[in-house]
Amino acid sequence: MGSTASLPLDREPAALAMRIGVVAAEAALATFARNLDLDDLADGDVDFQGSISPAEWPVFSLVIDTLAEAGPADGRSLDERRADALNDLARICMAAKHRRAGAA
Repeated sequence: MGSTASLPLDREPAALAMRIGVVAAEAALATFARNLDLDDLADGDVDFQGSISPAEWPVFSLVIDTLAEAGPADGRSLDERRADALNDLARICMAAKHRRAGAA
C-alpha cells in the first residue's frame, strides 16, 4: 500500500470510517423505527432480536451492542444497556444530519 499523504481529506481512512459508522448508525435507527415502538422500551422487557428481522439484525446488533458495551462497574442487563444505547444512537444520527445540513 502506498502513502496516504496524497489522499483528499474526505478519503482519509479515519474520514471514511466515520462515514461508514454514520451510515451504519442511520441504518440501525431506521431498523429500530420500523420494528420497535418506544412504548416497548418503557416496559423494560424488550426482545430486540425477536423484533428485528434476521436480515437487519447483524448491522443493528453491531451498532447497538457497540454503543451498549458495559463498563467494569455496569450492573445493567444487556437489554437495559441496549435501551439506553438507543438514546446515543438517536443523538449520533441527529448530529450527522445537522452536520450534513450545515455543509449543504
